[in-house]
Amino acid sequence: MGGFFGTIKKESCVADLFYGVDYNSHMGTKRGGMVTLNNGNFTRSIHNIENSPFRTKFERDVGEMTGTMGIGCISDSDPQPLIVRSHLGNYAITTVGRINNMEELVEQAFH
Repeated sequence: MGGFFGTIKKESCVADLFYGVDYNSHMGTKRGGMVTLNNGNFTRSIHNIENSPFRTKFERDVGEMTGTMGIGCISDSDPQPLIVRSHLGNYAITTVGRINNMEELVEQAFH
């Protein structure tokens, strides 16, 4: 399982993002990540949180992040958020989900 949090503010969103993602840190035990957008530039930080808590891993990063928009994720699988650069623009995305019928889907796809 995992969790995600996003925020948009008129002023800096970094503190709200940090505490919002930290609140979700009990939902996952593998990786945590945050990304902010400031003047068209992304600042991203992803850390392994298997052996130490989210707060201690990200306290230094919060001081370097700026922006009014941000998303964060606690994940048991992939390092997230991802930054996607395409002809449509640049985006930061994150997903959290669980597929309950994975075996059935694989079987349908390959048979």
